[in-house]
Amino acid sequence: MFNTNSISISVSDDDLDELGRVRARVRKKRNKAGLRNNDNGFSRWLLRKLVKYWMFLIFLPAAGLLLFESSSFVVKPEPGTKPSGSGSELSSIKKPSLEKKSEGNLNRLDPTTRVVGGVRERCLKLLPQEELEHLDIPSSKGSTSPVSKVLYISENDTPFLGRNTVLSGQSTNATRFNLFTGNQTLDQRENSFKVSDTASVHCGFYSENGGFKISNEDREYMLNCKVVVSTCAFGGGDDLYQPIGMSEASLRKVCYVAFWDEITLATQESAGQKVSEDGFIGKWRIIVVRNLPFSDQRLNGKIPKMLAHRLFPHAKYSIWVDSKSQFRRDPFGVLEALLWRSNSVLAISEHGARSSVYDEAKAVVKKNKAKPDEVEVQLTQYRNDGLPEDKRFNGKKALAEASVIVREHTLVTNLFMCLWFNEVVRFTSRDQLSFPYVLWRLKVLKNINMFPVCTRKDLVNSMGHLRKAKPLIS
Repeated sequence: MFNTNSISISVSDDDLDELGRVRARVRKKRNKAGLRNNDNGFSRWLLRKLVKYWMFLIFLPAAGLLLFESSSFVVKPEPGTKPSGSGSELSSIKKPSLEKKSEGNLNRLDPTTRVVGGVRERCLKLLPQEELEHLDIPSSKGSTSPVSKVLYISENDTPFLGRNTVLSGQSTNATRFNLFTGNQTLDQRENSFKVSDTASVHCGFYSENGGFKISNEDREYMLNCKVVVSTCAFGGGDDLYQPIGMSEASLRKVCYVAFWDEITLATQESAGQKVSEDGFIGKWRIIVVRNLPFSDQRLNGKIPKMLAHRLFPHAKYSIWVDSKSQFRRDPFGVLEALLWRSNSVLAISEHGARSSVYDEAKAVVKKNKAKPDEVEVQLTQYRNDGLPEDKRFNGKKALAEASVIVREHTLVTNLFMCLWFNEVVRFTSRDQLSFPYVLWRLKVLKNINMFPVCTRKDLVNSMGHLRKAKPLIS
């Protein structure tokens, strides 16, 4: 019995100790299992929340980023100034002006260059400054043009006006022909492209009552211009940028003329641009035009752009510069580099993006720069007339950018500009669409200098359009 008790005691102690350790270990394992279950539950809960609110979680940081970016555009007032409480003034503080965006280009004279054959060279190769000072209009050469006379059709030419035709002072939605343009029929249009010794063509200024009125004092000034650099801003659209980079000789020999309407005059005067008593702002002679013939300001702008030979009847050369640009080279140097050196009579910038008129038409419609039905009418006419889809005519790129036009006022170039203007009036105001057509039809004009885009960039500082021009109320 004693032995039995001792054996039972010995066994009980060992077993209890061993079991105690086992149970302890079991309890610990259960605790770990419980933690894993809790982790799995939390993970499932978090996943459900993410699935439910994922859009909000994406939107919140995006909104924060947008607010941060927009705050960077706020212009802080100068120290010591107080912001005004008016809505217009506050909006002018928060919104960066287009003028400040383009300030970096203003008054730049550094040349534009490109790499040709591994060598970097200047795009516009002007003569040295000392040679520019001695440039002058060259003596006239004997003409070999097939055209010896150009007659401009007016209201006095009764056979050209249909018996029942009534023309208004300003163009309407039904037709853009008016007393300024005359009513060019399709037969007259076709005949105008047939080159002969004497060419008769519509070329604006059809009637004394057609508009585009200029004062007698300004007309007298324009009659004395032999070389002209011109621009225009109608409807208050753009500011006036002073030309730079010219020689002293050019300042004495060249007329710088800016055509404004009364809207632009009021806009510029309110901004502090006052016309002097002798009609100048800086180097520009300001010509204020009254009674503009078109409600479309883009079309009004084509008159000084394309009809310089009619506005400056005694001028031998003209340089057109769009109002969005600052002319920055010597005019005589430009004439020598782009016309005289290459024996050209017309120099115009190539289009930088496209070469085909049909591709340009698609881009015009896509960018809402003209109505699709208007563009289709124009292209249908050009297809019927046989205009090919060639990207080059007479070895020249067919499509022009046309913001800078340098030309000699010859009979053929004058005829070309009249034909181009008539196409713009008949169809759309996008003159890039009609330029290839007129170039293709008027095959006698071959000595054209289609200069590359980098040359245009050397000629002007591009500032961009600052404001949308205000249309006239017809």
